[in-house]
This record gives sequence, C-alpha cells and structure tokens, in this order.
Amino acid sequence: MLKTGMIIAERYEILGKIGTGGMADVYKAKDHKLNRFVAVKVLKPEFREDTTFIQKFRSEAQAAAVLTHPNIVNVFDVGDDNGVYYIVMELIEGITLKEYISKKGRLSVKEATSIAIQVSMGLEAAHSHGIVHRDVKPQNIIISMDGKVKVTDFGIARAASSNTISSNVMGSVHYSSPEQVRGGYSDEKSDIYSLGITLYEMVTGKVPFDGDTTVAIAIKHLQEEMVPPSVYAPELPHSLEQIILKCTQKSVDRRYQNMEDVIGDLKHSLIDPQGDFVKLTSVDNDAKTVVISDAELGEIKHTPKQISKADPEALEAEINETDYDDEPEDTSRKRRESKKDKKHKKGNGQVMTIIMLLMGVLILIAIILIAGKASGLIGGAKTENKQQVQTEEAEDDEMVTVPDLRGKTEEEAKTITKDMKLGIQPMGEEASDMAKGTISSQDIPQGSKVEQYTTIKYYISKGTQQITIPDVDGQTGVDAQQTLEDMGLTVNIQKEYSELNDDGYPLVDPGYAYSTTPAAGTQVDSGTSVTLVVSRGVDYGDSVEVPSVVGMTKNDAITTFGKFLNIEVKEQKSTDAPAGEVIAQEPEAGDWDDPDTVNVVLTVSSGDQDPSSAQTSDSNTQSSSTDSTDSAAGTDTSAADLAQQSAAAANGEVWKCTQALNTPIGYSGGPIRLELIQNVNGNPSASVILDGQTLQFPYTLDITGAPGVSQGTLYLSEEINGTYQKLGEYSITFAKAE
Repeated sequence: MLKTGMIIAERYEILGKIGTGGMADVYKAKDHKLNRFVAVKVLKPEFREDTTFIQKFRSEAQAAAVLTHPNIVNVFDVGDDNGVYYIVMELIEGITLKEYISKKGRLSVKEATSIAIQVSMGLEAAHSHGIVHRDVKPQNIIISMDGKVKVTDFGIARAASSNTISSNVMGSVHYSSPEQVRGGYSDEKSDIYSLGITLYEMVTGKVPFDGDTTVAIAIKHLQEEMVPPSVYAPELPHSLEQIILKCTQKSVDRRYQNMEDVIGDLKHSLIDPQGDFVKLTSVDNDAKTVVISDAELGEIKHTPKQISKADPEALEAEINETDYDDEPEDTSRKRRESKKDKKHKKGNGQVMTIIMLLMGVLILIAIILIAGKASGLIGGAKTENKQQVQTEEAEDDEMVTVPDLRGKTEEEAKTITKDMKLGIQPMGEEASDMAKGTISSQDIPQGSKVEQYTTIKYYISKGTQQITIPDVDGQTGVDAQQTLEDMGLTVNIQKEYSELNDDGYPLVDPGYAYSTTPAAGTQVDSGTSVTLVVSRGVDYGDSVEVPSVVGMTKNDAITTFGKFLNIEVKEQKSTDAPAGEVIAQEPEAGDWDDPDTVNVVLTVSSGDQDPSSAQTSDSNTQSSSTDSTDSAAGTDTSAADLAQQSAAAANGEVWKCTQALNTPIGYSGGPIRLELIQNVNGNPSASVILDGQTLQFPYTLDITGAPGVSQGTLYLSEEINGTYQKLGEYSITFAKAE
C-alpha cells in the first residue's frame, strides 16, 4: 500500500486511496508535470512476481492507451517505478453502475437505454481499434457526477486471461458469455453478450443467471434459457426486451454482429418503444439456406425500402441526457414534419439505387444459369463430379491439423501456427521434463482437426522441480498414494507382509503405508517414480477369512482388504446408498480364500447418477477413481466425439489428467475447492473434485475423467471468510491411461 505524499516516477504525487479491487489499488494523485488530478492504479504485490503476466499487462495497457473517447476512461500512462507497476488514468468523480443499481433497485427504461447507448459507443470505439474488453459488467462502468457514462479497465481482462488470477480480475461469471465460460475464443460479440446481461440487470435489478458456485452459474450460461426480463419488469417495452434477448443469444451468430447495430436499435427503441423492428434469428433460419423464388424477388424489387422512424437529431438529447430521473417525453412534432419532405426525397433516391442494383443482380444470375446449363450439357456427369471434388476440397481447406508445439520456443510456435492460420495463447508456467522456457503442454492434442484461426492454449516449462519425499508413516495406503501423487510424483504400489514385533503382531497393520523408496526426506525431481510399500500384515498362509466391507466407503474397504493382492472396483447406480459406499462384494464375507490369487470385486454406489465407467483397481490405483463424471467445457460435441466417448466407455478405458497447478495468484493458504466441467455425451455437467482441503503447490492433479473426453475446465476456489471465492480456472486435458 502506498502512503500519502509518495511520488511515483518523479511525477505523480499520491494524495489518498480511493478504491481497491482484486488486482490493484486505486489512488487519487496529482500529475505535477501537467498540473492535473489523475487516478493511479497500482498492481498488488502478489501480481508483481509473475513476469509473464506483467509483460502481458503492460502491452495490453499500452494498447488501451490509444483509445480516446468520451465514454471511455482514458489511459494516460503505464510503467513501473522500483517494482511498483502502475497505470495512470483519467480521474472520474462518481459511482459505478453496480452501486447505482443497488441504490435504485432497478432503473427506468429511459435511463437504462441512455446508459446502454453510451456504453455501446465506448465499446464501439474500442472495437474499431481491435480492442475487445472481455470484462463488461456494471462494476467496470462509471457514472460521473455530471451524468456521463464511462467504461474502464480496457485491456486488463485480456492480460488477465493469460494467467490464473483472482475472480475479481477475471470478471464475474454472471456476465460472461458462453464462449468465455467454456474457455473458447472471444471477440466483440462476447462484449455484446455481457452488455446484454448488464442491460438486463439495469431494467430488472437482478442478473439472469445465479447460483451457489461458479460452475453452477457457468453451466446455466451454457444450458439454460434466461427468464424474459418482462417477467420481472412488466412495463418493459417490447423493443428493449427484444434487444436484450438478441444480445444474449448463446450462439454468437444469432447475436448482433457489431456495436453499431446495437446502438441503432437502442436509439430506435426510444422513438418506437413497442415497435417490432428487432429481428431474432430462429434456429431454423440460422441453419438452413433460404432460396428466394422469382415471385419473391420481384416483390422485393418493387418494395420501397423502409425508412427508420428514428431521427438522429431528435435522439441527440436522449443519448447525452445527464438527468436520469424520469420526465414526461416532449417530442417535437414540428421538427419531424419540417424534415418530412427532405426524407421523402432521400428515400426515393435510395429506392432507385436499390432497384438498379437488383436489376444488375438478376442479369448476373441469368448469365450464370445459362453458362451452368451449357457446361452441364457438354460435361454431363463430369461437371457434377468436379463440383463435388471442389466442395470437398473447400471443406478440407477450412480444417487444419494441429501441430506438436511441445519442446518448441514461443517464437518457434508463433512462426509455425501463423503459417497454418492458427492462434496461440500462453496459460502460464508449469513444472515439466521439457527444457526450461519451451512449451511443455498444449490443450488441443497434436493431430487434431480444427477450424482455421482456432486458438491453442499452452504452458511454458519451468524445468524439473525438486521435491522432498514426505514421511507417510501412519497413513493408509490410499492416503499415502494420494499424498505422493499430489506432489507430482509417480507412484508404484508394492504389497509386502510386515515384520512382527516381540508379541507376534505386525509392525504395520494391513492396508497401511510401510515405507517408500526413495526414503522420506530424499530430494527428487518432479515426476520421479516412487515405490510405496503397503503392509499385508501377518502372513497366515494361503487361506484367510474374507472381511465384510458392505456399507463402508470405497477407500476404507480397500484398506480393510489390505492383505489381498487383487482388488477390482466397479460402480453401480443406486438410489438406496450414497455415492462412494460399497453395496456388494465378491467373495462374500466369511469365506476362506487365498489372498495371493483370489480376485476381490467391490461394487460401489454411484448414487443416483449413471456410473462413469467400470474402474479397475488393485491397491496401487486406490485413489484414482475420484468420482469425476465431470462436465462440459463446451456444449458442441460432434457425432465423432460421441462415438469415441461411447466406444471408450464400452472398452472400460480410463482417461486421466495429471497436469500440475502452480500457486494461484492471491492464494492465502486457505481450504481449496476444485470443480470440473466436461462435455459428456453432448451434455455439460459438473462435479466437485476436491473440497475443503489445504493444498501444497505446485499441485499435481490426479483426476479420472469421463471415458473418451479429452478436455475439461477446472475451477479453483479458496474459502475466504466462510465463502468460496474463485482464484482461477484452468483448461486441462485428459489422455487414456496406458
């Protein structure tokens, strides 16, 4: 925290703290060089340690500095002073839109529309410079004391998206578009979606999607349709509701394609509140090619173009209006009538232009049809075959085979992907066997077919890290294995009978950790193979009594069967037993069998959910079957993907993720919750992987995912003051276990 009176960069004098966020503190300062007051946003200390983030943050802030617009909080300067990274911005005296909504409950139609128009104008200016905000929400919209509306934090969300950071920086999932939720490519249409959610909140006083967890809200953005805003605001005009619904379509192709169109309809809604001029694209129209008949084409040709009722001059006062209290509308009829003749003349000119263009199109179509028929008569079947080949080649041209970027430097990866029309995005660093500074992993596997301009996310290797093998004495074999794997070690289980004490009892009870090789305290590289010896207790020969484990948890049952070598775990749907409870065993309790040869089968309840797969486990895979019937990183699943998933499930394949997670920025050492979403059989669903545990980072995942599903999104939250707050999200990949 900076103190009052401090001077930054020999220019900016800190006058006092005026705000704080997840990423930075904001101070009021005086620029002594230009003799003006400014706002200085200073990065918190935990963000200064990540050089990748700092570099990205600086470049994005510099890009945002080129924006100059009345509806944007302008960036004046960006730099660092002895490790203090700062952004100097225009000082706005006022409150955020979020505070304004909280104060008023919900806004009137007129003020909500006026605010939305001004926000849209600011976003349009940014988009015209190639800058996408990616974090549009009421918290990033400021209403000044004189009523002007300004959007802030341009470029910061983009810098944040390349690293795992706090939820306050990444933006609230309440306003995130479906493509952002699933971790896909986002552009200006993502800003349009977030603007629609913001407008929804302005007129209703609530967000359309809410839930107890981040993942629950994300799933709603992907799957659920929003409650129409008119349900909460019955007086809402039809046109404004249609604008909100069009902005928030889940498919990007069905939204407004640019901010200019949004602004046009918002202006129109002020003049014609109940008009039906907003056209929502239906699913059928979006999916099918519409053929216009000759009769319809002739009708279009002779139909004059409709002139918008919106009068730009009449709207000027509405857009720039600074008094947000409702007043009776005073429409100037005389002004509209005085322009009527001019509009009529202009409209006739436009109609003539359209007619000439349509005539040209008709002539061109006729020429093409005649040429096509002639070539068909000459070429016959050859023409049809040629067209088919050309179509197939065109389809192939649109798909790209993903290269293997592992082991490449970032510059090499940029060169490779640029020529292939692919994008790349850094996601941070991770421990790896790859050379330090090279790409260690990528989210889309090598050889996958993707569309052009798809973005491949990757991690940079920090090299192999040193790990001290812990003392697992006193832990069950299941817990000891989990402890070692969580530290990034590869664990091999070996079961041995225990030595006996003087009274003839085993030194280590069956099912409990006996020793490790290398021994506890040894320094090894991340990924090193460690042998964990689990005790079998006393050697009673080839005939021992089978214990009863029905009603136990899976892990307790495996520990109880510690004397037995071969243990298989299967899942079965059950409404009578909670998930994870053993509901059957084979052989039955009380039988006498050889612990070296008998095959023990434990049937475990999957609750009211269908089992993800039959998971086989001898005691060396005890902790790998965490119930990860996970959920979707997206809702689009091809028939080939579904077939792969079904085949994998039928074959009993196990798909695992063992990526390492670095320490999340902002982590204070509290309990952690990990939630995973995957796309399983075309439907997104969620599962909690870990809840309420304190982790040691770097943390290596050991997650068993749905068979055949290669991707997922992992959300990491920390418990702070009794509630979980998201620290970050990770795009993770699964591979079939050998």
